[in-house]
Amino acid sequence: PEASEAEVKAAHAALTKALEGLEPVKPGDTTASVKTGDNGLMTVFAGLTMLSLAGLSLLRRKED
Repeated sequence: PEASEAEVKAAHAALTKALEGLEPVKPGDTTASVKTGDNGLMTVFAGLTMLSLAGLSLLRRKED
């Protein structure tokens, strides 16, 4: 709401230029996927699995 008319026109021009530069994705193009490198949940699940297996092995040893 506080933007001046010049700022709005500059933003519009930048967005228009960006849209014109887009190209459609071709079938079989593997560059379209984005890898974020976020493996946070994977490490949590792997840690829980390891703790569960360790707990199970301790319980079985106590039963024997």
